Amino acid sequence: MNDTTGETPVNQDTLFLDQEACAAFGRANRDTLSRKDLSVWKTHKLTRDPIGWLLAQERYRIGEFVPLRHHRMAQSPLSFYRGSAIIMANDLAGERPRTDLIVQLCGDAHLANFGLFAAPNRSVVFDINDFDETYKGPFEWDVYRLVTSFELACRELEFSTSITSKITLRVGQSYREKMHQLSQLNEIDIWYECADERALETEVNALRGQKGVQRLKGHLEKAHSREHRSAIEKLTEVVDGQRQFVHNPPLLIRVSSDGHIYDSTHRQYEEYQETLAGSSREVLQRYRVVDVAHKIVGVGSVGMAAYVYLLQGRHIDDVLLFQTKEATESVLAPFVPYEGPAHQGQRVIVGQRLIQAASDLFLGWVTGVPDSKGVSRHFYVRQLRDMKWAPDLATLDAKALFTIAHLEGQALARAHARSGNSIAISGYLGKSTRFERSMQAFGNLYAGQVEGDYEAFMNKIDEGEIEALDENGIDTPDLTLRKGKKHKLKLRARGKTF
Repeated sequence: MNDTTGETPVNQDTLFLDQEACAAFGRANRDTLSRKDLSVWKTHKLTRDPIGWLLAQERYRIGEFVPLRHHRMAQSPLSFYRGSAIIMANDLAGERPRTDLIVQLCGDAHLANFGLFAAPNRSVVFDINDFDETYKGPFEWDVYRLVTSFELACRELEFSTSITSKITLRVGQSYREKMHQLSQLNEIDIWYECADERALETEVNALRGQKGVQRLKGHLEKAHSREHRSAIEKLTEVVDGQRQFVHNPPLLIRVSSDGHIYDSTHRQYEEYQETLAGSSREVLQRYRVVDVAHKIVGVGSVGMAAYVYLLQGRHIDDVLLFQTKEATESVLAPFVPYEGPAHQGQRVIVGQRLIQAASDLFLGWVTGVPDSKGVSRHFYVRQLRDMKWAPDLATLDAKALFTIAHLEGQALARAHARSGNSIAISGYLGKSTRFERSMQAFGNLYAGQVEGDYEAFMNKIDEGEIEALDENGIDTPDLTLRKGKKHKLKLRARGKTF
């Protein structure tokens, strides 16, 4: 990178040791990608194939579930956006310039992938909570995705242009201001930063006053009520003195105890424990697996293998719920020259531990047994719904969404500062409003692109090239032995489905 600012060239060997070198490196990145040019979005119509990218990604998912994925994505442009990180990855990595300010990216930083959840000390914290696509890359890619998601949410809620502008502007502004604050801290203090309940109340009080704090406390109470006991009551039942999962296909399918998958999931549970710290292994040795089920989750993850484990201790009410979720290559991997862990489950967990200020003590990974084609799938493991809660978008007014935009911008900055060079990024961002204004403009343009892609997706459904079915219309797969077959796209008219 050529430094045309007249500053001393950066010595890469001292980049992380010299404050002035870090700041100069950040400012020099403006020569590669100016803050004004962050606002640019140009469609490469000859090379863009958004629906093709999307369908290619689905080839090795559980075929019976793919129509449900399409159904969930078809509900709105925002729902489509949530399930199509692969499209934006291709767009951002095309002919666009990028900075050299590398961080551990969330990879899918849309507004619904943030929320409240339990820290190991049982307090509730606010942070990023989805890492399926985490990968190293230029910091701005996450900010692009987050701002665009808020633009789409505002359009779905039919907010005015002026209100939408204030909300989307706030995402970039809170990111910039938080990054500047973090750049003034010692590195170890950045790692101690955490948006716990007290910090959240302070932040919301400054932003929205006591009314905002009271609303926040209501959300915190709901999060506390969603600890693992509430999930157990919802997902399990006692039959003949033994607790087991409720069989509710296709959303929750108990795995037959006399099949290949049941045996393999038990072996995977034993192997997963080897990836844990000794203290966490010690706890789990006091529990045994008593039931396993396949559980459909989210929007973008539908069709991936995702199992839940019911663990029981010394008595019937001493139970835990764990989730084992399939991990595939990040959508960003083909576009970034970075050698991450070969095991995709390990990639997810390593990224999560880097990004999150307070992570689940039972995060781990495991390799599945080979399927009929000899493919061994990768999985990561975590506790299921431990105080995890996020507000329903449909219930939010403009003030609430503005507050969430503020908190999520801060959370993303904190994640990037943990894994990247906060001084360099802050140097690039500067102190003016140019960064957030450019990000706001990009979000507005790219949301229009998403709406166009969504319309093309819906047309494919109308034309019978893509099948979309709700949970009442899909076939339940046989989970005694997963066959690993590819799905076929069948005729399904939109009018008959939605």
